Amino acid sequence: MMDFSYWLPIVWAVILVAAITIYVILDGFDLGIGMLFTLERDPDHRDVMINTIAPVWDGNETWMVLGGAVLYGVFPGAYATLLPAFYLPVILMLLALIFRGVAFEFRVMTKGTARGGMWDIGFMAGSGIAAFCQGAILGGVVQGVRVVDGSFDGGSFDWLTPFSVMCGLSVMCGYALLGATWLIWRTTDALEASCRRWAQRLAIALFAAIVIVSIWTPLLHAPYLRRWTDWPNILLVAPVPILVVVLGLGLVRGLRKSHARGPFLCALGWFFLCLSGLGITIWPYAVPPSLTLWDVSSPPSSQFFQLVGTAILLPIILTYTLYSYHVFRGKVTKADGYH
Repeated sequence: MMDFSYWLPIVWAVILVAAITIYVILDGFDLGIGMLFTLERDPDHRDVMINTIAPVWDGNETWMVLGGAVLYGVFPGAYATLLPAFYLPVILMLLALIFRGVAFEFRVMTKGTARGGMWDIGFMAGSGIAAFCQGAILGGVVQGVRVVDGSFDGGSFDWLTPFSVMCGLSVMCGYALLGATWLIWRTTDALEASCRRWAQRLAIALFAAIVIVSIWTPLLHAPYLRRWTDWPNILLVAPVPILVVVLGLGLVRGLRKSHARGPFLCALGWFFLCLSGLGITIWPYAVPPSLTLWDVSSPPSSQFFQLVGTAILLPIILTYTLYSYHVFRGKVTKADGYH
């Protein structure tokens, strides 16, 4: 007989990881476009960059809401432990996202005025801060939080370490690469050529960051190291670094051969592999290195009730997300506007 109390947290962990992955894929490139504003000074090119994401950017954050709801409803123990540990970066990230959204709308209304440049700066700053905070939170979770009797027992700045800072900078670099490769796919002429140059440099920087974090992470805790070095685990995890190299070669080739869609797909593959590697490393902990999924999950009846609702809503969310991207597909030029 199937033990639902064992398998339900695993099913929900897959849903949570899927929501985080989709959020990173969808919101990552539009945060990256905001950071790329620092490299592109031409106001017409900036308008085109904005117009590639204008129809879809709001819906991308649906997946962050879903991830937060899953953490709160299904893994309340993890929510109650992790939130106090990351109050500061979470609040800073949310404020950055709010300010970024305001800047996104107001830059259109103030275009051509003295305040227009101010909102561009706000868009850049909000994008960069949000990206850094997301990476720092992820790094803080992976490095672990101090837990006593099932509750957080650390300080407000325990999350701020060299490892979390490295993760924050890595995510900023990765999002910028996603933004550059997205623009290669969606723009033309001089802007596309500039994005190819940016993507080449960002790909090198991100590959270096992946190598550094990949070496650093297993050294944080002994179980992490055993997950990657013990036999036969090494046979199961070896494909991850191999595929990272393969996708890196594909990314470089796509940039040099003027492929439109390939570089973006390779960059997405890098993110998927990195998240997979982190998942392999910390499994089965929900709050590393002490609380597992089963330690922090809600009662099976509550999990099953929420799973029924999610099974109904998730296909709807996926459908309208795919439909919106299908409707607004194709290259974007200066003639296309956002109102």
